[in-house]
Amino acid sequence: MELTVGELAKRSGLTVRTLHHYDAIGLLVPSLRSAAGYRLYDRANIERLHRIQALRQLGLPLADIGTALSGPQAPLAEVIDRQLAQLDDEIANATRLRNQLGRLRAQLDTGQAPDLADWLETLETMSLYEKYFSPEELKALPLHTDPDVLPQWSALVTAVQSAMDRGATVDDADVHLLALNWMAMLERGTGNNPAFLLRLHAINEQEPQMRELSGISKELERFVEQAVISARLAIFARYLDEHEMQRVRANYGHEMYNWPALIVEIRKAMADQRPPDDPHVQALAQRWMTLFRSYAGDDSATHERIREAYAKEPDLRRGSAVDEALMGYLRKAWAHPPQP
Repeated sequence: MELTVGELAKRSGLTVRTLHHYDAIGLLVPSLRSAAGYRLYDRANIERLHRIQALRQLGLPLADIGTALSGPQAPLAEVIDRQLAQLDDEIANATRLRNQLGRLRAQLDTGQAPDLADWLETLETMSLYEKYFSPEELKALPLHTDPDVLPQWSALVTAVQSAMDRGATVDDADVHLLALNWMAMLERGTGNNPAFLLRLHAINEQEPQMRELSGISKELERFVEQAVISARLAIFARYLDEHEMQRVRANYGHEMYNWPALIVEIRKAMADQRPPDDPHVQALAQRWMTLFRSYAGDDSATHERIREAYAKEPDLRRGSAVDEALMGYLRKAWAHPPQP
């Protein structure tokens, strides 16, 4: 039996355009042509198409599929066995996920907040982590590997929510302690890796089920952000006069999520061993100063007092991945003025 390209497209669920592309790149060339010049696919073509689609499901790009099919080929039965095994895994994962979601829904229906370990297990099953972290990175992510981190996060989320429920403000001393503890937990949970911090933030923003399952609502997240700012402003007040504090209060925190992205780039430049006078490093150093001046102003004496605060107060650096090595690298870059 021979099929035209239209018939094969309809029967296989592929598009005519896809089959034409396979033909054009030599991946699946019709064995026959009709008297009118139409492409005709025979049984051998259909078997090859099955192999192509099976390899695509395994994640191989078309170029690698062509290479794989150009050499000795596994028996078709072995290919089908591999597909069956993959489907069995998918069914098992889907069943496990359904059971976990059922447990979480039952907890929510009774008004019980899901345990943090439960929702993180569910997120893992749903492959959310795998969408944002490589297998090697997951091994280096304490939030994923350290069994002590999850219970402590659960307790901290509960404590922050309780503070909100009783009407606490972000300027309360006990809330400051919670906020600084939150930053310490971020540092611990991410291994003080700002790239991991950005990706965890992305999961929270881009995966709707994350907030519902974790209990970290937008309101709670915003409360913690404002509490962190307030706690750090209280620390700065020990080093700055009231005039200086007016500017810092008005501007500190506006660039909160621009700092981690910049720190990631600086750390990459350090890892790549770029010299401090490299134009890219110079640009990064200038971006740092722009962000710094956005809240510190242009007074060099104020800058010095703020740097003193950062040097003496670990809570100002907690969770930022800013250490002496990074600051030394930046100081060398600032010592080399950019070339015109």
